[in-house]
Amino acid sequence: MQLRVLAATAVGAAAALIAGVLAPVASADPGRPESVTVAPAPALPLPQELDPAFYEPPKRALATTEPGEIIAARRINAATFGVIGLNVDAWQLSYRSTNSRGEPIGAVTTLLKPRGKSSGVRKVVSMQLAEDSTAGYCAPSYAVQQWSAAAAVGQVVIPAEMLIAQGMLAQGWAVALPDHQGPHHAYAAGPLGARITLDGLRAAKNFAPVGIDDSSPMGLYGYSGGAIVTGHAAELKKSYAPELNVVGAAEGGVPADLKVLLDTAQNVLTSGLILAAVIGLGREYPYFQRFLDRRMNAEGKALMALKGPLCVGHQSAVLPFLDNKGFLQWPGDPVDAPPVKRVLDETRMGKAVPDMPMYIWNSQLDEIVPVGQVDRLVRTYCRDPKATVTYTRDHLSEHLIAEVSGAPLAVLWLKDRLDGKPAEQGCTSRDELTMATDSRWWPTFADTIGTNIASLFGAQIGRGR
Repeated sequence: MQLRVLAATAVGAAAALIAGVLAPVASADPGRPESVTVAPAPALPLPQELDPAFYEPPKRALATTEPGEIIAARRINAATFGVIGLNVDAWQLSYRSTNSRGEPIGAVTTLLKPRGKSSGVRKVVSMQLAEDSTAGYCAPSYAVQQWSAAAAVGQVVIPAEMLIAQGMLAQGWAVALPDHQGPHHAYAAGPLGARITLDGLRAAKNFAPVGIDDSSPMGLYGYSGGAIVTGHAAELKKSYAPELNVVGAAEGGVPADLKVLLDTAQNVLTSGLILAAVIGLGREYPYFQRFLDRRMNAEGKALMALKGPLCVGHQSAVLPFLDNKGFLQWPGDPVDAPPVKRVLDETRMGKAVPDMPMYIWNSQLDEIVPVGQVDRLVRTYCRDPKATVTYTRDHLSEHLIAEVSGAPLAVLWLKDRLDGKPAEQGCTSRDELTMATDSRWWPTFADTIGTNIASLFGAQIGRGR
């Protein structure tokens, strides 16, 4: 993760140097839904901490709406690294979702689409960005807006991952970017993020300007912290949102079992990142927070208070090499404590087999997300004869490089699914020395890079098709 943070920071700095032009002025709405008033884009974006009216709907609004029902909508100016305007149509929706206890909550998603009307059925991908943070100013909805300060204050992952989103827009797809950690920024709470993601697609379908309807094919995509949510959304879709036409899900660097990640992150460089997940889980699971309140020692509580308001860059960099388990006063291994076992079980993938094709990749050398627990997840799915899984293990990449080398092939796989090409039935596993040597990789990678470079100079991204 440190390599990932440093690389993302370097790319962000380079983009900021290139930025010499302002964002293009947003075009008029191509159409307005009858029941939703779309507010104009704010001159200066505000994070949740300073914009509670949009992010935190009143309880009466939540009580009278259904999951995915839109409460408010507004235009935004999307940008690369918070500076360089993207020549796309962009909105944000505030809508009702549901937390892990079945209670109504407010949620927000950002919608991007190529300008112009689609000549056919609009395709859409919900991309779960790796927020990996525990504060509102780190969320996707703020980080993707022009003149946001997210990258400057530590949210360096989302701006970098937006380069992948631009590659999707270049295909003519609409892209949904949910704030999947919810109103309390519950990092690592996968089932919560799954509901928010699926309800975000429901909201997008109900928002006329983006041009999505019941026949629109939908895809899911996420890496690392985004894969936590993507995996749970794929498993939950059949029972929670069966009406959605999700035709495929692609995920990489998959934290399928948080217990394994916690064990791996003891006294290493990424210890701070995993402690942020502990903070996030406490925010979504009250019984787990009560355990932390009782059993966390004074040093641990002070450290959690220090890290709580931070974005991923600072979460990772402040006091690494921590003995996270050592902060808990418990006889023996704290993961054996009933509240810890319960929260780890509730957030473990593999409880249901997704009812859509899955594309999964992971690096054999991943220092954050061990490949063994992904192997187990795939075996669990593939015990079901109806499972459709394509699984690739990369043997030369670490965590950051595996995202870069894996994303182009994942986007190509999603393109086939969105274009209506059936996935290969059953389960297929393959080992690659590096995914970057695949013959399909370089053209897709080059096309994405070309799109990103052109967008720096105001070129329109994608086609209204």
